[in-house]
Amino acid sequence: MIRVKICGINDAASRDAALAAGADWLGFVFFPPSPRAVTPTLAATLAAGVPSRVGLFVAPTDDDVAAVLAAVRLDVLQLYDSVERCAALRARFGVPVWRAVGLRAAADLPGTDSGLDGLVIEASPPASATRPGGNAAALDHSLLAGWRPPLPWLLAGGLTPANVAAAIRATGALAVDVSSGVETAPGKKHPDLIRAFVAAARGACWRPGALPLDPAKGREAL
Repeated sequence: MIRVKICGINDAASRDAALAAGADWLGFVFFPPSPRAVTPTLAATLAAGVPSRVGLFVAPTDDDVAAVLAAVRLDVLQLYDSVERCAALRARFGVPVWRAVGLRAAADLPGTDSGLDGLVIEASPPASATRPGGNAAALDHSLLAGWRPPLPWLLAGGLTPANVAAAIRATGALAVDVSSGVETAPGKKHPDLIRAFVAAARGACWRPGALPLDPAKGREAL
């Protein structure tokens, strides 16, 4: 079954819609420039009853991550940072880490696991972007041709209810991540779009090509 992450949850309506639709992970953004950003206090309130919680950080300090973890349990840290920094934060906090990778060329695809737990593969942000993800930038799926993933991975980047099934078929992804593609305006998710996205992803036919992720552990099911 295709697994789905709904990222950028920032209100009760989107949280409830994602849970009701059967999303596997809910993502909370801890990056103030994002229109989807939440405070640790708000995240703690929204995360109540959420079984699998992902916290998204962009080049965070140890103190940034510690402040969030003091307020809310996270099952996965999704990090926009170097491999070395991701590994250091994993060692420091003992929480599984998914590294987000923006692609410009096939050479950007990771070839080793670097001691991490997963990858989020998306398009490199536009030159004018103020944040590394959530820009609705579509990934060129041909860049993934022949790639042998060293880790479980999620496909992201410009996914919507209308194109997610085709993207799954084109890439063999077994997990997908969406944020702006289920919004009516930046940071404003719509329950109908969330439901439609999860249904489209789950209904997609896929070909082998990725390792499944265990929502409880952030890594492959063993």
